[in-house]
Amino acid sequence: MFKQLLLLLAALMFGMSALAADNQYTLGVKGVACPYCAYGVEKHLNKVDGVENVSVDIGDSVVRVTMAEGATLTEVKARTAVKEAGFTLQSFSQAQAKRGESNDP
Repeated sequence: MFKQLLLLLAALMFGMSALAADNQYTLGVKGVACPYCAYGVEKHLNKVDGVENVSVDIGDSVVRVTMAEGATLTEVKARTAVKEAGFTLQSFSQAQAKRGESNDP
């Protein structure tokens, strides 16, 4: 019984992450070179309505933004937030839901 519950919980978590992929964005930000830089970008992006999570990969200068269900991030909003943090937005893309991944039997 316990194993079945764990499997069900794992399936639900996997399913939720697949659904969240529709609300994820990847930003290329020029000049993010240290934790302080990352904090500034996070701080300004978190002020955008609907942002649930921001993670910064300093090594690759990539920022991943997760939006609340039903919310979208426009390139204009992203560019403005990044500029207010003192950086330049180099690229903007919405994560694509992976095809072929399904929890349906």
